[in-house]
Amino acid sequence: MLGIDLFCGAGGMSVGAEMSGVQVQYAVEVDPYAALTFRSNHPGVILLEENVKNIRASDHMPLLQGREDTILFGGPPCQGFSTSNQKNRNSTNPNNWLFEEYIRLVEEISPRWIVFENVKGLIETENGYFLEQVLEGFELRGYTTSHFILNSADFGVPQRRNRLFIVGSLQGKRIASPRPTVKKHVTVKEAIHDLPELDNGDMRDLSSYKAGACSPYAKRIRGRKKRCWNNLVTKNADHILRRYSHIPQGGNWANIPHELMGNYSDVSRCHTGIYRRLKEDEPSVVIGNFRKNMLIHPWADRGLSVREAARLQSFPDSFRFYGSIGFQQQQVGNAVPPLLAKALFDEIMDA
Repeated sequence: MLGIDLFCGAGGMSVGAEMSGVQVQYAVEVDPYAALTFRSNHPGVILLEENVKNIRASDHMPLLQGREDTILFGGPPCQGFSTSNQKNRNSTNPNNWLFEEYIRLVEEISPRWIVFENVKGLIETENGYFLEQVLEGFELRGYTTSHFILNSADFGVPQRRNRLFIVGSLQGKRIASPRPTVKKHVTVKEAIHDLPELDNGDMRDLSSYKAGACSPYAKRIRGRKKRCWNNLVTKNADHILRRYSHIPQGGNWANIPHELMGNYSDVSRCHTGIYRRLKEDEPSVVIGNFRKNMLIHPWADRGLSVREAARLQSFPDSFRFYGSIGFQQQQVGNAVPPLLAKALFDEIMDA
């Protein structure tokens, strides 16, 4: 099966697809830093660093002309559908209409399978209007569709993250929701305990693993590597670190003494994700914009490193992120967890 990854970002879905045996041929990404990361980790894929609105299948994807064994996958930018983004969660946000470009390329390519990924909030935005438009767009072009919400923790990812997947088949097949692949969720400690000891503001990038045994999950992610990249930590000011010291595992901003929150005009308006310290014995909360939310390491008074967040997203340690620390953090947070993607592609490949 030949794959096309639209809105590919750093390439989490492509990693999962390739784990399932899909040969990714093309990818499309307009952000230059995400494109650099994708290109560096997928050197055999033709990356179209272009706005998807300018992509025409006949001009840009000649290798797929006349091919029937294709699968088109990807997720248009989802910030406008996120439940945490009420300001732009409506039909006036132009990014909320990029799904139309996805549907246009489906019509131009006519792949055997399509996989459309997005946040759960797509179902709820504008009372389900956008979900109806996406489903109708696929069905009018001959696709039989199935859709479901999957929690990444049920598929071996050490993170609770609900994502919407719409699967379309040009051959009239319906895909059942993939069954969980693990009986016991992978915890934060199992995911990151073997990673290098780091400090606030650490910028060493390449570093060796800690000595000692590591979990089966960590062994799988590490492979045969002795060192890993992206051990970068945001440098927080001293007054931020003082706040961290008051927060227990599972706690958040509410555990910080009010006298240390003087720069907030109304502390009570902070949402529950702000200053959240991860619990080591559970899967992580969503790794979204983990720098903005100030997610805190479970046992150190600092933020998460890029590599720690990548582990919680199930990226293999061989996958290296590029750009400044801020761009790397954004790439990790925006990605589809590869192990979650793999579970879905396995279901499709079996069909």
